[in-house]
Amino acid sequence: MKAVTTILMLNVGSLLALGMVMLYSSAAAKDGTHLLMMQSIWCGAGLITAFFLARIDYRIFKKYAWVLLVISIILLILVIIPSIGVRRGGSRRWFNLGFALFQPSELAKLCLIIALAAYIDRFQRHMSSFFKGLILPSLIIGIVLGLIFVEPDRGTTALLAAVCGVMLLVAGVKLKHLIPIGALGVALFVFSLLNDPMRGGRIYSWLHQEETRTEKGYQGWQSMLAFGSGGTTGLGLGNGRQKLGFVPEGHTDFILSVIGEELGLVATAGTVIGFLVLMGCGVFIAMRARDTFGYMLAVGITFLTSLQAFINIGVVTGALPNKGLALPFISYGGSSLLMTLSCMGILFSIALRSTENGDESTTENSSKTISTLTSRELSA
Repeated sequence: MKAVTTILMLNVGSLLALGMVMLYSSAAAKDGTHLLMMQSIWCGAGLITAFFLARIDYRIFKKYAWVLLVISIILLILVIIPSIGVRRGGSRRWFNLGFALFQPSELAKLCLIIALAAYIDRFQRHMSSFFKGLILPSLIIGIVLGLIFVEPDRGTTALLAAVCGVMLLVAGVKLKHLIPIGALGVALFVFSLLNDPMRGGRIYSWLHQEETRTEKGYQGWQSMLAFGSGGTTGLGLGNGRQKLGFVPEGHTDFILSVIGEELGLVATAGTVIGFLVLMGCGVFIAMRARDTFGYMLAVGITFLTSLQAFINIGVVTGALPNKGLALPFISYGGSSLLMTLSCMGILFSIALRSTENGDESTTENSSKTISTLTSRELSA
């Protein structure tokens, strides 16, 4: 476990370092120094939070799981109130804290995973039943997803629905129960997209990127040009051209395109490998967790972070329509970075507790062996 946590720590540190360097480079024409300073402050707060969460026992979250969930639901309700939430780009997703914006859906993602892990731990023997295994947790999940959906934030809704589905499946929910609910959710999601001109336009532009390259498909088209011009080794750090107004979100959702243009295919592939390593370490930690709650919590955090990364990579490379999801550790965004590092802190806590469990098990087995040998000697 020590090797896995060391690899995970180095991996997260490398992704953070890459993010800071590329943030400054990608936002050079938009006061990159200011953005780097703000991101550094959030990164510092996130690292302190991660260290604190890693030191405490993760099982304390099971005790307060429902309190945290209720708080996150209240925040999600408040943010959609016009006089409270901040509206940008057609969505009301943020609170204005004065010094920065905070996105409550980022907190809700972690709180929902904690609550679902606590629920599974409580009813693990009943997860194969239709009512307690699927209907009750689906109601809990539906409340949070519904509030995020109406902001609107379709990308986070789809991401969180997929993560919760994976957690339920791993927990033992029968596939024959999960498929109809999942199909219904997908159908409703598609129906909403078809009746949303802006989101529908994004899908059309994704399917007809060359045709819409000067309109809705402009960002995706410029992103592909950035990857193409970067080649294998890139144009060099700071020498990218697409960030100069051609890729509007070059420092946030589309920062990978700047990496591809300036550092080339090598750095892009390295970023993908970094998230694959993170997923592998997270799965290993989950498999070694000392209890069901820790196991499910690690599964949820691992798939939340890695799936969000792969969706972002898919969007930037043109494999998926634009979802508006940040690239974890790398994209600019204070609340996203803070919550992602908090997730890593909890993951480290699960790893540390599993190591303690392993030490206790080893000591216990050694004591039994010594006792057995002693009794045999006395008998002899």
